[in-house]
Amino acid sequence: MAIDKNIIQSLLNDIESDRAERTISVNNTDKFGQAICAFANDLPNHGKPGYLIIGADDKTGKVIGLNITDELLKNLSAIRTDGNIQPQPSMIVQKVELADGDVAVVEVQPSQFPPIRYKGQIWVRVGPRKGVANEQDEKILIEKRNSQALTFDALPCHRETIDDIDTQMFLSSYLPKAMPTEALGNDKRDIRHQLQALGFYDTRFDSPTNAGIIMFGNNVERFLPGAYIQYVKFKGKGKGGDIEREYKFSGNLMKVLYQLDTFVDTTITNRRPVPVSVLREETIVDYPHWATRELLMNAICHRTYDSNGPIQFYQYDDRIEIQNHGGLYGKANVDNFPNVNDYRNTVIAEALRVLGFVNRFSRGVQRVENDLMENGNGQPEFDLSLGTAFKVIEHKAHMNETVNETVNETVKQTEKFSLSDIHKKVFHLICMNGLITYAELMKVTDLSRSHIARIISDLKESGYIVRKGSDKSGSWEVRKSLTD
Repeated sequence: MAIDKNIIQSLLNDIESDRAERTISVNNTDKFGQAICAFANDLPNHGKPGYLIIGADDKTGKVIGLNITDELLKNLSAIRTDGNIQPQPSMIVQKVELADGDVAVVEVQPSQFPPIRYKGQIWVRVGPRKGVANEQDEKILIEKRNSQALTFDALPCHRETIDDIDTQMFLSSYLPKAMPTEALGNDKRDIRHQLQALGFYDTRFDSPTNAGIIMFGNNVERFLPGAYIQYVKFKGKGKGGDIEREYKFSGNLMKVLYQLDTFVDTTITNRRPVPVSVLREETIVDYPHWATRELLMNAICHRTYDSNGPIQFYQYDDRIEIQNHGGLYGKANVDNFPNVNDYRNTVIAEALRVLGFVNRFSRGVQRVENDLMENGNGQPEFDLSLGTAFKVIEHKAHMNETVNETVNETVKQTEKFSLSDIHKKVFHLICMNGLITYAELMKVTDLSRSHIARIISDLKESGYIVRKGSDKSGSWEVRKSLTD
């Protein structure tokens, strides 16, 4: 398959591209091997080939007009099989004829099983340059490799046994939601095979998987010390402020998920009624329950559980920050987030879906953005620059000033509000007879039922009357007089 000369020309013009390395050298084998290794590792996760272009100036991208010989092309092809690059990359070598002259091009496909090493070292692209991978780079590449095999949560936890998980919790709380009732009634398998069918046990080693421990473990942190959520409420807008409240959500996810859901609903959302007109109130919240919960569930679903650090759930006066270990994973990268999603923990992701805490349709972030915008929080901020961590910032709803203005205006309107003559007439009839019916009011006032209903609603909302008991057998209670 021929290399597209248009791609090569475009990469020559873009000297800042991290998908191309240009050189005028024809015999620097180490430089070539390092470049090929870096493109095969594809640390930026482009999912596209990289190109070593020989015969072009690195600083300007200009073609210098080298004589591209068959011997040069053979030497470049031999780099793949000379034993210095392990495992062997997928690459092709061709002469490409351009308007300004010929170049030799090595097209390198990203490896599905990184890290790739050249003479024992892992080389990666860092912007337009290459360099030796650091520890964090290597961890990201290993995760990419693992994403092609079993994910961490699906691996067996060899140190544990069936006694280390709460099997009763699995049988009573999870299994009925994971399997249809009919299939559950006909399931005669033992507990180990039931767990294995859902990714929570590995019968080959007679041990739970990491997901089994995370979801149902009796002592999760004994084996995964960072598997908890740390909530801290700081006074002010930074970590330098006093700590007003802190809590550790620990234990297996079958307990923690419901604790978090309740905590967000009762403590974080901060529901409160505010008047929006003379006769009507609305409830506003600082942080929408569903959106905040979804961001927490994403952190739980996508974090690296082999890390010793917890999920950080930090609240400040003006925002919430949620940070988890583990950056973007698999096919997701800075260029395609949030439109492309991938799962670092496939078994846990499925478990959260079974329990109703997440969906598997990649719509979560979009709905979060919509909910926050509708509530006045503005767009969430995703920090994708942390490499081995992921952080999202949810701003407090910008409603306080608007609410205060509305309250003040409503007070003014209330002070000016006065009952019309027909309001006073209906109110007087109710004062005379707390058992009076709609039909009787219609007959005395000669008004329609809908008109009477509106007047009654006005009187109730303005605090003059209240209904006690049912519509049929109850009565009206007068709360204040016309002179109040």
